[in-house]
Amino acid sequence: MKLHDLRPPDGSHKARMRVGRGIAAGKGKTAGRGTKGQKARAGGSIPPWFEGGQTPLHMRIPKLRGFKNRAKVVYEVVNVGAIAQRIEAGAFARDDTKSAAAPKKGEQLTINADLLRAVGLVRDVRKPLKVLGGGELSTALFVVADAFTKSATEKIEAAGGAVSILEIPAESLPAIGVGEAGARTPRVARTAAGRAAADRKVDARAARDADTEERAAEAAAAAATSSRKRASKAEAATADEAPADKPAAKGRRAAVEDEAETPVEATGVAEPEVQAAAEPEIEAAGASNAVAPSEDASSDTDVDPDAAADESA
Repeated sequence: MKLHDLRPPDGSHKARMRVGRGIAAGKGKTAGRGTKGQKARAGGSIPPWFEGGQTPLHMRIPKLRGFKNRAKVVYEVVNVGAIAQRIEAGAFARDDTKSAAAPKKGEQLTINADLLRAVGLVRDVRKPLKVLGGGELSTALFVVADAFTKSATEKIEAAGGAVSILEIPAESLPAIGVGEAGARTPRVARTAAGRAAADRKVDARAARDADTEERAAEAAAAAATSSRKRASKAEAATADEAPADKPAAKGRRAAVEDEAETPVEATGVAEPEVQAAAEPEIEAAGASNAVAPSEDASSDTDVDPDAAADESA
């Protein structure tokens, strides 16, 4: 095959319809535009919103002004007086209301959205139910609804009944029997290859966890070692910085002076035995000092003859 032999596959390219080429082509003469009219002319396009001259839809609809509350809740409402009328008529004692016989004296009659729908007071049970306080009530009722007005609650409780508000949980709760954490049992693979892959995943996860724990332990050990080193350096620096009242803080000259003064002070405050041992040395030193002046004196007695003659004259 050569470059000039390349061709697109059949059906990938479709030739454009050629119009106005005679009757045999199927699109001759008027070329599929029909006979005369606006759409047969060149440039005679009609916008998609054109409605033939009548007032278009976007002009017929009035402008919606104001605020539309998209969080508004639409309730199915029922008054306590209407419930009392149905009770007096015996509607809640029929079998089609899915209720038992009329409550005995002192017992409360349960009212909910399903029962109200059965007696014709509620149309759509998918909407939340709200009980209003219109009318009078003398029967003790246990009413279950999504909302109550203050007057409705007061009238139901005054008649010896009670109210129960259906509350939707704000956060999702785990299904019954699943557990607090919502953990589920992993599905067991049906094939040997799938089970082997699952085992490899478990081993890899365990290895990652072990590696993470090992790194954490090494980091903790390194942190402890560095803290001990810093503490030892701080102790050494504290030991080097001695207080001013200790002898170590004195200068070199002061230390030399103290060493020079120490023997004199020691001999002055020495004990009697030490003084007795030191007396022979002191006497020897005195004798040597006594001989030296005699030599000086003999040297002084030598008189110059000339000086003596001058004195005699």
